[in-house]
Amino acid sequence: MGPQRPAPPETTVLRAARIDDPLAAPLVDELRREYTARYGSAAGDEMTRFPVSDFAPPHGLLLLLLLDGRPVAGGAFRRYDDRTAEVKRMWTASAHRRRGYARLVLAALERAAAAAGYGRVHLTTGPRQPEARGLYLAAGYTPGFDVAADPESVGPLAFGKDLPPFPQRPWRTETGTAARGREARSAAPDRPVPAPRTARTAGDAPRPVPPAAPGRGPLHSCTGPFRSGGGR
Repeated sequence: MGPQRPAPPETTVLRAARIDDPLAAPLVDELRREYTARYGSAAGDEMTRFPVSDFAPPHGLLLLLLLDGRPVAGGAFRRYDDRTAEVKRMWTASAHRRRGYARLVLAALERAAAAAGYGRVHLTTGPRQPEARGLYLAAGYTPGFDVAADPESVGPLAFGKDLPPFPQRPWRTETGTAARGREARSAAPDRPVPAPRTARTAGDAPRPVPPAAPGRGPLHSCTGPFRSGGGR
């Protein structure tokens, strides 16, 4: 018996999709279950609170991170006001967390929002989601609350971040392959572009994301179902 060949590297692709696309069903279904488990049965209604068009161009976008063709992470933004995009539907599949996938998606969403003309990102997450809180703080978001306070006493945890101008579009419609090590980019739904295994630091400097070891690695994001004045 000859020597074993090393396993082929993971192939990750960022792809734009509609939130009602069957490919996005794992994101919708798992977020609904997680919201319900953490906040009660009524929280699952968050997944139908906004129309599908909110998360579609020109004012919004949903991105899925595919691993060997299967969605393992995702996120979206919608118009919050003329200058601000609101990040929502951040998700990493439970079997694929702590690998930096959420950071890839979040960085790609920021670039897409800037390309769409937004200068700032706003989001809220629930008080029972320390993973999300940790992710946004690490990604350079400014908290709109006292980080030393008990999250349950705060309620919705609001974050904001100014977007620098990006010189290139973060996703494209023509067929093409992104060089590994560049910024993650998404593609039109029928033409995916491979995404590099990089993440963004709070200072927007790229760093490599190694394969996850058990119990280590960046925290995943699951954007919470609550915001001021209603469910998130």
